[in-house]
Amino acid sequence: MRIAYVSLHWARTKNSGVGKKIENQLDVWRRAGHEARMFMHAATGEPAERLIEAQVIPYESRGKIVTELNRIRAARQLVNAVKEFKPDIIYLRYGIYVYPAHRLMKIAPVIEEINTNDLTQHEDLGGIYSLYNRLTRGIFLRLVRGLVTVSRELEVSPAFALYRKPTRVIANGIELDAFAPLSAPSNESPRLVFIGSPGYIWHGVDKLVDFARRFSDVQLDIVGYDSLPEHEPLPRNLTLHGYLSSEQYLKVLARADVAISSLALHRIQLDEASTLKSRECLALGLPLVVAYTDTDLDDAGFDFLLKIPNKEDNIHTHGEAIREFAYRMRGVRADRGALKDRIDSTRKEELRLKFFREIINKKLDADSR
Repeated sequence: MRIAYVSLHWARTKNSGVGKKIENQLDVWRRAGHEARMFMHAATGEPAERLIEAQVIPYESRGKIVTELNRIRAARQLVNAVKEFKPDIIYLRYGIYVYPAHRLMKIAPVIEEINTNDLTQHEDLGGIYSLYNRLTRGIFLRLVRGLVTVSRELEVSPAFALYRKPTRVIANGIELDAFAPLSAPSNESPRLVFIGSPGYIWHGVDKLVDFARRFSDVQLDIVGYDSLPEHEPLPRNLTLHGYLSSEQYLKVLARADVAISSLALHRIQLDEASTLKSRECLALGLPLVVAYTDTDLDDAGFDFLLKIPNKEDNIHTHGEAIREFAYRMRGVRADRGALKDRIDSTRKEELRLKFFREIINKKLDADSR
């Protein structure tokens, strides 16, 4: 198969969870004998050396009106670039519609990957963009030939189910063999670590600050945030590391006993996820606190996983349980062998490629009638 992978609006970097996922997907597809190319429609700003391998179609962000005109111009170039590639299938990562991206559907069957409920998440973009998304999201969803959702919750959500598209649930995966496990540190008092990015309410960073204030005997490292002015003065056992490269944040993770997942998916009306950063931490061997239903792990019963409720008061009701778990996990590492059949990406990509072939065959059957 010739597979075109399309990403709209965002620059996908080598250091980001999404960037690593896309690179891994392309690598697995190529190793399986397929020709795959990434097409990245992205605002300028990120240095080229930080971007994943892709045919980049850039546009300049400069005021709302000019930015939208530039975005449209770049989308037109994107469609032409994909058409020249002559793919058998197009894999589109969900993004807000931009004219004339719907013309991709005329080139080859399009399968769209759904990573979140955009109706709730895009409310954070402001009233104008949220309304625009609500008015235009059906353009893609009516025309695509299939959907891949990263959770069962999204599969059955009315936001997507009403379009009645063939759907596969394939949770986010990670190539375990690409990560060397970290040795357990010898901490007298436990260290917890969280990795995220500013501006996402579902991270629940405010809850981490509350936790640090309640349990001064536990050290807490937050990577990705360099300031939390609304919570100052910060407790002395909390350290903000700001943005770090992969090499830099590995040093922080190497000192940690336990990683913490996002704590507030309830704020965007989600209860199920398979976050990439949580999988990276598990691949490195860190035990994990999970505050949602994990698509791959919820029924596992691993002793290196602690599940707490996905509720606003989860730190208040389960803070002591997290503290006890952190003490218990000192010197312990996650069992990567037990994780392989659940979160490793190779099997997941086999399922994705099988779905690609099914959609292509359906189109061929329809065309031959």
